[in-house]
Amino acid sequence: MTDNTTSDNSNNGNSAEPIAKGVHVRLVGEDGNAFSILGRVVKALRRAGRGDLVEPFMKEATSGNYTNLLATCMKYCECD
Repeated sequence: MTDNTTSDNSNNGNSAEPIAKGVHVRLVGEDGNAFSILGRVVKALRRAGRGDLVEPFMKEATSGNYTNLLATCMKYCECD
């Protein structure tokens, strides 16, 4: 029998733990415009010293629709 679990932290979207641990972005009660959300996440990543994640975040977040944008935000940051 093969164990299909993995111990790496690749965060393929199935994990509740964000890629940028400790980076918090508020989505609820804020401007829901896609560009506004992108700007808030990028700003939060840079302020937390995780500027290395800005390019991959932007590429993934802008590769789909609005639902993809929100899912990507939650994948990279702690959101509420």
